[in-house]
Amino acid sequence: MATVIKNGTIYNSGRLFKADLLIERGKIVAIGQDLTAAKTIDASGKLVTPGLIDVHVHYRDPGQTYKEDILTGSKAAAHGGFTTVGAMPNVIPVPNTPDLIEQMVAENKAKGIVHILQYGPVTNDEVTDEIPDYAALKKAGAFALSNDGHGVQSAQTMYLAMKKAKEQDLIIAAHAQDDSLFNHGVINEGKKATELDLAPISELAETTQIARDLLLAEKTGVHYHICHVSTKRSLDMVSLAKAQGINVTCEASPHHLLLSEDNITKDDPYYKMNPPLRSEENRQALVQALADGTVDLIATDHAPHAQKEKNGSFSTAAFGITGSETAFSMLYTRLVRTNIISLEKLLSLMTDQAAEKFALKHCGYLEIGEPADIAIFDLDQEFAFSDQDYQSKSTNTPFTGEKVYGQTVMTLVDGQVVYQRGE
Repeated sequence: MATVIKNGTIYNSGRLFKADLLIERGKIVAIGQDLTAAKTIDASGKLVTPGLIDVHVHYRDPGQTYKEDILTGSKAAAHGGFTTVGAMPNVIPVPNTPDLIEQMVAENKAKGIVHILQYGPVTNDEVTDEIPDYAALKKAGAFALSNDGHGVQSAQTMYLAMKKAKEQDLIIAAHAQDDSLFNHGVINEGKKATELDLAPISELAETTQIARDLLLAEKTGVHYHICHVSTKRSLDMVSLAKAQGINVTCEASPHHLLLSEDNITKDDPYYKMNPPLRSEENRQALVQALADGTVDLIATDHAPHAQKEKNGSFSTAAFGITGSETAFSMLYTRLVRTNIISLEKLLSLMTDQAAEKFALKHCGYLEIGEPADIAIFDLDQEFAFSDQDYQSKSTNTPFTGEKVYGQTVMTLVDGQVVYQRGE
């Protein structure tokens, strides 16, 4: 049955315009005025966008499905307007072999309600110096490589990994962390670490590894992508590297864009994440980097944990914050409605920019003949995040209770409704 989305304000490729959108057999077949079909979705007063893209999520499946699984993770993504996500490989077991990658790709497709792209690891088990067969992992379905959650500690290992990744045209998405400088810290090295008497994490844990890796990326030519960049010094290095022609991109996470250590008023592990919340100066530098193009895309680092793992103190709780269901609304409310960035810029960072930088096909744009992966948002009606509304198994976010705008009304994947508000 053909479906028309009528009277919405469409975002596509940097532009906002009024139009109808016609869907048949899961594809977009027309974008124009006065389109009709057997089924109508009235988007009057609503924003219609390509399905959002999130290249950084953790679904804990297999191995820790009490936190999240493929189905609940993808439901959370759909609730947030995301239709394509990249799932990190820090699961149990880590998919070091093509057989394990094939199994995960098959499970993602069978159980997920959005498109789930699968990362392979940079090194076996993410913490060794053994490099898996990248050609075999790519053939089995890995779309990129990451050890997220762990930095590659050996420069020689990273150098060899970059050379091999370049040969296979695979992106290395790096969690930049020198463990010797991280030194078992739990909170940013700054006034809150002192005030709360908690073990500090130096910015050097991030910045020194980025400096190392940028030189290695220059030598090898690999596409080096920095996950969840969090410091002004990191951004300065990325900007310089881009000017010198190094093939580097980076992402910022909503929590680093919206929160700083100033938001931590007590020992509350809902604010414990890795990288940690930095100073307000660093947060403002990240926001500025959205506008000037140093930050290439926004990715949530959706990291669900069970309640018991986020209780207690910074010193004992798990690192991580959920993000799929709060990202667009929080960013729209805090950055767009306050005129810090434009709506077009925010949407670009969450759709076409992500698709372009990761060379993703069939997503990020609304184009005739392409899959009808679409999100519809209500920008005008205020609402509040509630534990009862979350589709994720986990609720470890300090944004619960926030009054925001930009609620997801509907999400479609291949023309089928996978999320609808109120149902």
